[in-house]
Amino acid sequence: MREPFAKVLDYKNLIPCVTFYKEEKKEKIIFTNGCFDLLHIGHIRYLEQASKLGGLLIVGINTDASVKKIKGPSRPIQNENDRAEILASLKSVQHTILFDEETPLQLIQKIKPDILVKGGDWAIEQIVGSDFVLKNGGHVLSLQFIDGKSTTQLIQKSQK
Repeated sequence: MREPFAKVLDYKNLIPCVTFYKEEKKEKIIFTNGCFDLLHIGHIRYLEQASKLGGLLIVGINTDASVKKIKGPSRPIQNENDRAEILASLKSVQHTILFDEETPLQLIQKIKPDILVKGGDWAIEQIVGSDFVLKNGGHVLSLQFIDGKSTTQLIQKSQK
């Protein structure tokens, strides 16, 4: 069956997509988020691990304006549309969606994921939306973190 929704979702298609997979396909929704400015092996392994949790992986991606607020005026390096398309092209990722806020809380509340994940550098109680997901019967996981693999480190290395 052909995928009924674009890999890069917009807000108009978000709820119909989530509803289709939860109700018609009976799949769990897994959600994670981040800036994903420079994709590296830490991201790849973390997203693959998330996708193996048994469901549809949706990745929320900070817009350019949101990344600037969080990371500073020199970021992002890649624009939001490129970052969304690059991540959507990964086998482990079924859909991406951009969000403009500094945190994905509003997006998490719309999606109501069954499983919320972040990288292992995040304690579960620090993961934005963890309270909401847990209160709604979902699970929150902090996945494996690979030391020495970060976008900031890549940027610093390239500037030397």
